Amino acid sequence: MYRKQVLLKSDEGYVEGVVRNYRREDYDELIAIQAESFPPPFPPELWWNKEQLENHVTLFLEGALCVEVDGVLAGSMTGLIVEFDPQHPVHTWEEITDDGYIRNHNPNGNTLYVVDICIRPDYRKLALGKILMQSMYEVVIFKGLDRLLGGGRMPGYHRHAERLTAEEYLQEVVAGKLKDPVITFLLNVGRLPIGVVEDYIEDEESLNYAALMEWRNPFK
Repeated sequence: MYRKQVLLKSDEGYVEGVVRNYRREDYDELIAIQAESFPPPFPPELWWNKEQLENHVTLFLEGALCVEVDGVLAGSMTGLIVEFDPQHPVHTWEEITDDGYIRNHNPNGNTLYVVDICIRPDYRKLALGKILMQSMYEVVIFKGLDRLLGGGRMPGYHRHAERLTAEEYLQEVVAGKLKDPVITFLLNVGRLPIGVVEDYIEDEESLNYAALMEWRNPFK
């Protein structure tokens, strides 16, 4: 079981936070967090359902993390282990996560793959996404895996698609010429881009593109 106490800097000082594995009694709140974090045009059918959450805690509890702030559930992050071949990186979110059901979780794989991360909007000033990402890096080290990997949405891309390819857009974000709400965050928490995949997930803002972003285990 994972449990970590943290102090989170707020406008009023520091508040107490706890990162832990989520459990069955959290399911309703986790689904509510999804709805708050991914409003339309994000497809509501991609929010968690209870069957998916049950699979997360029964198939790979170490990859089912949430964060509480003063006892309030404020965000979550979910992963599964897969066997990833860098020579054949192309995949969709549905394929590699089993559409979020993670029945393809491979305890003998080499990569912790991010299924999802979401933070309640009212709590986003507390850097909870960074705390959860760092906690998942600790899972990578604990399990002796090669990397953490995931597809990052590029929600700012639709504003620049007429003049930039998805690859060019990613390059401009990495160069600091543009900011993207997701990719810039991932860069700031240590993730490195390894390429762009098309038709990764139904996502109007990203035009269905995603940037594959990894964090390599420094002990491997």
